[in-house]
Parts: sequence; C-alpha cells; structure tokens
Amino acid sequence: MSIGSRRFLTTARRELVRLFSLKDDKADDQEIDQALRAGIEMKGTNLWVLMFAIFIASIGLNVNSTAVIIGAMLISPLMGPIMGIGYGVGVYDFDLIRTALKNLGIAVLISLLTSVVYFLITPLTEAQSELLARTTPTIWDVLIALFGGLAGIVGATRKEKSNLIPGVAIATALMPPLCTAGYGIANGNWAYFGGAFYLFTINSVFIALSSALVIRFFHVREKHFVDAKTSGRVKRYALVVALLTGVPSVYLAYVLVQDEVFKSKAAQFVAHEVASDKTYVTQSRIDPKSKVIELTVMGDFLSQGRLAAIAGRLPGAGLSAAKLKVHQQADQQKIDVSTLKSGVLSDLYTISQQSLESKEKKIQELQSALNSREELQVQFRRVPDELHAIFPQVTEVWLSEALDWTQGTGLKDSPVVVLNVKVAKALSAEDRSRIENWLGARIRTKTIKLVVETAPAEAGTPSKKLTSDRQAGKALRRG
Repeated sequence: MSIGSRRFLTTARRELVRLFSLKDDKADDQEIDQALRAGIEMKGTNLWVLMFAIFIASIGLNVNSTAVIIGAMLISPLMGPIMGIGYGVGVYDFDLIRTALKNLGIAVLISLLTSVVYFLITPLTEAQSELLARTTPTIWDVLIALFGGLAGIVGATRKEKSNLIPGVAIATALMPPLCTAGYGIANGNWAYFGGAFYLFTINSVFIALSSALVIRFFHVREKHFVDAKTSGRVKRYALVVALLTGVPSVYLAYVLVQDEVFKSKAAQFVAHEVASDKTYVTQSRIDPKSKVIELTVMGDFLSQGRLAAIAGRLPGAGLSAAKLKVHQQADQQKIDVSTLKSGVLSDLYTISQQSLESKEKKIQELQSALNSREELQVQFRRVPDELHAIFPQVTEVWLSEALDWTQGTGLKDSPVVVLNVKVAKALSAEDRSRIENWLGARIRTKTIKLVVETAPAEAGTPSKKLTSDRQAGKALRRG
C-alpha cells in the first residue's frame, strides 16, 4: 500500500471516529449521577403526574384516540425508575437498584389501581383497536424497547439535555400496556391482563438492560466502597440482578422471534399451498404455542387425499411440528359460524358506510352547486331593473351564462356571464366600463362579456318629425 493510500485511510478513520464519537459532549459523571437519581423517586409531584397521565391514557384507549395516548406518554414519569435500575446495575450500586425497584413497584401498583378505577366507572366497555394492540407482544416490541432504551440513556448522559426521554417514552409505550392491564382486571379478562403486563415487562427489562450496557460502555465512575470485601459483594449482587434481568429477556426475545417466524412461514404456506382461484380461505388462526394452523375454506371441496398431500408439504416449508386443521362445507358444524358471520357483517357494514359517506359527499356537492345556481338566478332577475335605473338609455337586457371559446386558445374551463343590452343611443367607452364593473361587483364575478346593440331611429319619432318640419319650412320660404 502506498504512502498516499495509508494517509487517506488514517484520515478517513480519524474523521469517522470524530463523527460517531459520544465522548465529546458527554456530561460529567457527577452530573449524570444526579440527573438519573433525580428521576427515580416516585412520590409527591411525580406520583400525582403519573396518576393524571394514567387517567389520560385510559381515556385515550377507551375512546380510541392516538393523540390522547401520545399526550399521556409525554407527561409520564415512568422512565425514571426503569433507567435508574439500569444505571444502578452499570455502576454496581445495589442500594440504588433496590430504591429504583421499589419506586417502580409503587408506580406500577398506582398505575394499575388508577386504570382499574377508571375502567370500572366508565360507561364505555368495548375494547377498541388501540387497546387490543397492547395485548399481544411481538419481537418488534423487543427491538423498539432495546433501541429506545439505548437512545434514552445516551440522551441522559449528554451535557445539553434534549427531548429524547419523552420521545423514548412514546416509542416504547410504557403507559398504554399498564392501562390495558388495568382494563383486563376491571373486566375480568385475564388474557388481556397477561398480554399487556407481559408487554410492559419486556419494555422495562430491555430499557434497563440497554441503560446498563451504555453506562458500562461510557465507564461512568462506579460507586466507591470503603473496603474491597463490600465492593466485591455489591458487584456480585449487581451481577445477579443483571443476570436475573438479562437472561429472561434474552429468552423472551428468542421465544418471540420463534413465534414470529412460525406465523410468517405458516401464512406463506397457506397462501401458496391452500388458497387458489377456486379455494378461498375465509378464516385463519395460527397458534405458534400449540403449532396449530386452523383454516376455514370455501369453494372447491378439498378431499382427504388432497388435504393429506398439503399437510405432507409442511416439513418442506419449515413447519415440521405444525398441525393443519381445515374446516370446509362438509363439516359445517365445526366452523366458527358466529365469528365468520361477525366478520362478514363487519365487512358489509364497512362497505355500506363507505358507500353512504361517498353518496353523502356527492349529495352535498350537488346541493352546493344547486344553491349557487339558484342564487345566481335570483341575482340575474334583479339586474335588468337595477341596470335601467342606473343607465336609463338601456331599453332591453338579455343576461345568461355561456361557454367561452376563442380561436387559438380554445374552450375555457369556466363559463362567462354574457350581458346583452339594447340602448337608445350609443354608449361611450366610459359607460361600457362602468356597466361591466357594476355587474361584476353585483354578481361577484370577473368573467363578463358585454354586448351592446344600439336601437335604430324610427319614423315618427320626435327627432325625425322635427327634421321634416324644418325641411318643409325651408321649401315654403323658397316658393
């Protein structure tokens, strides 16, 4: 390698290190310690704010309002104790870990009690989509909690504090799962409670774990002990806490990954091997725990031989432990008719609602156009009398809307108002301009075409008669 190439690589490496360095704006260890310890305490103001936030989040879940839920997460102080646990593990401060765990326990208990009280007294008992979304954790929740925790602790260790913590609270969604767990308790739905509390546990564990990792990476000063014996004991305790926190989280992540992989493979298998132009899958239930793929199909009847052939292809799709159950016309008694009916009715209702909304919108547009047209006609009826009062020489008026076409430019998009008047004597350019400006202001339009027709002088009119008398007088004088 040439000297120039080595110099370029050294410069590039130095520039990359400078760009991605987290040490330049890192706060002092004492400042980090004070900031993280300050957020741990769950009493007084923090406790009241937590209860208010829980009420707001519960209302948001109850009325299915995403904006309200986000607002509740912004003011929630739940991140403090969780990051405090991670910080305590990172600096081997067992007392801090114990204090943070106690405060987190208080926060969880108060949150559950508050949400239970709300869902017991609210008249709205139906589980909305925002609430149902917090009952089934996925691998994506693990990744969000991990990267959210990393972002949060990096922000907490900076000299210049930013809005990272509220953003992390929104992304990791700590509060909605607790409210959903309270809904499960209030309604006796323990499946909702278990799924939601499981999601909250995942988020808390991975935020704490990522916080501990970043604290160790930054080599934040560990707690100082008087003797080495006490130091060793506390470090062992902290290691035990880290293991108790980290090992289950890794296992949970592994299980969730396996479940998601099974669901993905099963969905692909159903789409490629079962569904066809003549066979429709109307209902599917994929259970990664029991490895069961249960389908309801309509269309061409699938014989036992064909079903056996389809099931035989499961191992080739990576689903060797899966069991395929198919319900079709021949065994209607096994079909979950109520669920199927509910799904069909729901689809019909959605389609009808969309159709009604579209028709209602069209009716409103037509009504608006009709109202505008009627208003214009009313104004048209008033124009002749008003125009004659202002310009007495006007004897006849024709007023209408017409298409506007000219050679070269073609037909215009909007119609033009045509005012055709007959006058007793020719109008001056100033009068023509005054008529156009008056009519434009009267009917609120700028597209006006004025056509003026001058009435011809008739025999017997005063002017004609006067001319004849003068000519007769001159003839008599000549004679």
